[in-house]
Amino acid sequence: MPHYVLTLSCPDRPGIVNAVTGHLLRFDGNILDAQQYNDLETDRFFMRTVFALAPDAIDGVREGFRTLADAFGMEWSLRDRSVPRRVMLLASRFDHCLADVLYRWRIGELPMEITAVVANHPRETYRHLDFDGIPFHYLAVEKGRKSEQEAALDALIEQSGTELVVLARYMQVLSSELVAKLAGRCINIHHSFLPGFKGARPYHQAHARGVKLIGATAHFVTADLDEGPIIEQDTQRVSHHDTPNDLVRIGRDIERRVLAQALRYWLDDRILLNGHRTVVFAV
Repeated sequence: MPHYVLTLSCPDRPGIVNAVTGHLLRFDGNILDAQQYNDLETDRFFMRTVFALAPDAIDGVREGFRTLADAFGMEWSLRDRSVPRRVMLLASRFDHCLADVLYRWRIGELPMEITAVVANHPRETYRHLDFDGIPFHYLAVEKGRKSEQEAALDALIEQSGTELVVLARYMQVLSSELVAKLAGRCINIHHSFLPGFKGARPYHQAHARGVKLIGATAHFVTADLDEGPIIEQDTQRVSHHDTPNDLVRIGRDIERRVLAQALRYWLDDRILLNGHRTVVFAV
């Protein structure tokens, strides 16, 4: 039988789990995995449930759940897990994250449909990468014409039916208007020195300060630059022996794996927004 994933959040109150599982039982749904979280600070409830169901029953489940969701004030999503999510990748000159995501996608680690790779550098910049079968769009950012470039990007997102935009080290700041349109469906990766080491050459700044721990952060994009709800983070210890180039090399590795993990969580419906934070139902 097909597998579906249901995610929801709502004000916490007794009877939520019983109502959800009882509803699935009425349609002979078989629950395969269930996770829940009660946030005592915000008094909200979060749940992720994977279940198997006969194909002819899903419409009934979905229709009946609308009534249940209204009763509990739920924000919810119900998705067929066999349908790949549609993801657009944005990149600039540094392509290590882009290359890593493409590799993981090609070997089946990241099950998704890549709608396009969009870059503000020409195709020749990525001549060692395999874009076979993936649309590539070069959208240059010219002085005084950034709004036109972003309008073209917005049109590509809409026309391709993109569900998630991944800034794979895309070194351009999105406008507040586009950020608002992409709320909850745009992920960025950055070195987690921020806000301590903003601007150019952050690893060199960190080396000059003698840092002992470096890392990276994947987060949802908001109008507050690099301060959106955090999805995933990782760190690695460094020492006085490490040169600035060592920190750059180590940082690239951390950025790759953190972005891949955040994308993996999103593709599997494991991330729920909780105000300025996230609930991540990790495996």
